[in-house]
Amino acid sequence: MTNTKNNETVLVLGATGKTGRRVAQQLTDRGIEVRKASRPAFDWDDRSTWTAAVTGVGAAYLTYYPDLAFPGAAEAIRDFSKLAVEHGVRRLVLLSGRGEEEAVVSEQGVRDSGAEWTVVRASWFAQNFSEHFLLEPVLAGEIVLPAGQVTEPFIDVEDIVDVVVTALTTDGHHGRVYELTGPRLLGFADVAAEIGKASGRDVRYVPVSAAEFAAGAAEQGVPEEEIEGLTDLFTRILDGRNSSLTGDVEKVLGKPARDFSDYAAKAAATGVWNR
Repeated sequence: MTNTKNNETVLVLGATGKTGRRVAQQLTDRGIEVRKASRPAFDWDDRSTWTAAVTGVGAAYLTYYPDLAFPGAAEAIRDFSKLAVEHGVRRLVLLSGRGEEEAVVSEQGVRDSGAEWTVVRASWFAQNFSEHFLLEPVLAGEIVLPAGQVTEPFIDVEDIVDVVVTALTTDGHHGRVYELTGPRLLGFADVAAEIGKASGRDVRYVPVSAAEFAAGAAEQGVPEEEIEGLTDLFTRILDGRNSSLTGDVEKVLGKPARDFSDYAAKAAATGVWNR
């Protein structure tokens, strides 16, 4: 059942990103008017773009780039949420990161906004291997990360989107924090094997130190201002703190989370790993 008012527009920030574009599409498919916002029309670093984004919308999906754990994120989320409520936005859903202490600080801005709020803390995206920074390493045959032998409950972005759309469009999710995980724990060597099996490519995992990862990121052209933050983030969150499962996907959707094997099969079928 959809509780969003028929005339209520939903703002989707990061509308070209992995979750944002899917959230926007699913809302549109349901007949809900969507305002898509992404750079340059909306820019977290340019507050002159904020008011136009929130004016006339009833609910909003917030994603922050590059990450809620980065400096300045908490202040931006706090101030944007306050502005949104002042302009009549009654419901906010924030994408957050599981196991990130700094992200919890950023979440407080949504909690204190006065809106109906929901926080969706996601585990490591499965789609990072096909739509983001780990695609090229997969194509090169080596996934190089400072992750040791840690296991992660990789989450399919499609499950995140289903939960976000449910929280945006139905009642009963105000004040809830959902920690989304896949249905099983996998190490990065397991992931490499799953992708190799689905794609027919030779893919292996290469554990490295944080310093080696930072040097490799620089060689691959990752912006210098992001390398330190990403290296620090990966080193901390890939320490085993997220090596556990929750049932929050099934709690919200009434169905189990998608398995990594199913993601890998679907991604392989698109040809993304055939280059």
